[in-house]
Amino acid sequence: MAKVTFEEMLNAGVHFGHLRRKWNPAMAPYIFDEKKGIHVIDLNKTIQKVGVASDAMRQIAKSGRKILFVATKKQAQEIVEKKVGEVNMPYITERWPGGMLTNFKTTRKTVRKMSSIDKMMKDGTAETISKRERLQLSRQREKMGKVFGSISDMNRLPAAIFIVDIKKEHIALAEARNLNIPVFAMVDTNSSPKNIDFVIPSNDDATKSIELIVGLMCDAVKEGLGERKASKEKIANEKSKAEAAEKEKAEAAE
Repeated sequence: MAKVTFEEMLNAGVHFGHLRRKWNPAMAPYIFDEKKGIHVIDLNKTIQKVGVASDAMRQIAKSGRKILFVATKKQAQEIVEKKVGEVNMPYITERWPGGMLTNFKTTRKTVRKMSSIDKMMKDGTAETISKRERLQLSRQREKMGKVFGSISDMNRLPAAIFIVDIKKEHIALAEARNLNIPVFAMVDTNSSPKNIDFVIPSNDDATKSIELIVGLMCDAVKEGLGERKASKEKIANEKSKAEAAEKEKAEAAE
């Protein structure tokens, strides 16, 4: 379970919701109070939900499957690129390419095209074409890399998707729902939590709030990956011991 204190949440401004006139009534269970026309999120419930979400995310990472992080709003881009990149999970921070999940075959073709161009540049094949064609290839690669570069290792649909601001990323949310992909999300007081599997009621606009929540999720992923590695090493050691025992037994029989 993710370790976070009430004070850390408070200092990061996780409790600040939107103006009362912008609220979504479906968020009522997660609202603690209203101050100066602004809703205040119940941080005790946020901490509880963070714990549930982090446990689920840890299990997914432990299983070896991928979690796709989506955050195209400016204040979240750099945070996601850094923290998610450190745990080697795929992410989208530039723009959501429509059909990325629902038309995944096309997405994979684009990624393969990127790999093909990279190979041409490395093995010298690109030197056999004209300078103009090389320039076109380079521009094409740069354009594709901006959107798809961070998902180049995602060979199949993700096991789950994490979203910062479900109102902004409504297309990504719709695609995930269409494919029954579990959704983790930061849900602010102006959004509906109804279609979210793992709701994290929180301020999805403030940089510190985004950094804290995304960081906690990445910590859970890191923990899951660590458990997976330890489990593999344990199995390998047990196999090695069993083989050594069998060898010793065979030698004794001779």
